[in-house]
Amino acid sequence: MAPCLSLTTTPANGPRITPTSRTQSQSTITRPILNLLLPNSKKSNLKFTSSISNPNPFRLSAAKFPQSNKPSSTTTTRSLFTGIVEEMGEIKRLGTTGNGAGFELEIRAKTVIQGVHLGDSIAVNGTCLTVTEFTGEGFTAGLAPETLRKTSLMELGPGSRVNLERAVQPAGRMGGHFVQGHVDGTGEIVSRVEEGDSLWVKVRVEDEELLRYIVPKGFIAVDGTSLTVVDVMEEEGCFNFMMVAYTQQEVVVPMKSVGEKVNLEVDILGKYVERLLGSGFVESMVKSS
Repeated sequence: MAPCLSLTTTPANGPRITPTSRTQSQSTITRPILNLLLPNSKKSNLKFTSSISNPNPFRLSAAKFPQSNKPSSTTTTRSLFTGIVEEMGEIKRLGTTGNGAGFELEIRAKTVIQGVHLGDSIAVNGTCLTVTEFTGEGFTAGLAPETLRKTSLMELGPGSRVNLERAVQPAGRMGGHFVQGHVDGTGEIVSRVEEGDSLWVKVRVEDEELLRYIVPKGFIAVDGTSLTVVDVMEEEGCFNFMMVAYTQQEVVVPMKSVGEKVNLEVDILGKYVERLLGSGFVESMVKSS
């Protein structure tokens, strides 16, 4: 994924996402929308039905949404987050852009829009997005097709709550750990167990290749929240963590049920170590010493 996502938008009319039942076994998606999610597919106006393992809580359908002013240029920003959620925002709308080449997400928020500028980065459930428009009540961010394929943002609908964090400032405290906002994949909540006023959450990693970067007592960002891994169950492809009462009140993970998805970003330090060892640099240093 790119360091941070941004999208040039053009005022126009386009489809809007409308809620449907969560219990539906299939999701009907119009071909132009699917073109955004399936690379190298040929454009067509045909409709078809696509089976999915975890149905989206909404259907993409043709509807109109009003025009609005957008910035005329694309901004790419490298940002860093801490995994300390500043506030929980509320999804207002998730819909396609006017030219049909991507999506945009409108979020109601108060704290993170203070001092915000066009092109600034805000992590939404751990996904680094670029602000393309803002008001006193919230902001709009562009979404690329790869973002929807890689994250759980596609499952959001109007009223969904999301974790929000602005990019950390150089003089700010590092209260959590280094979080880039580059989601590595998604996981599925497989169990929730209360112990006193704390909550145990167990997550199955969809891409088991990520498990090698997840270690007991190590950091992981779950929906953008910096958490400490307690145990890793290699044979199950799972890991777990515990959340104290205060954290449960400040982030969205405790609001999710068994079977729902979460965004995962593993600790970047593990990737750097693996790359360094695989490059032969360490061996060359040992031989030369």
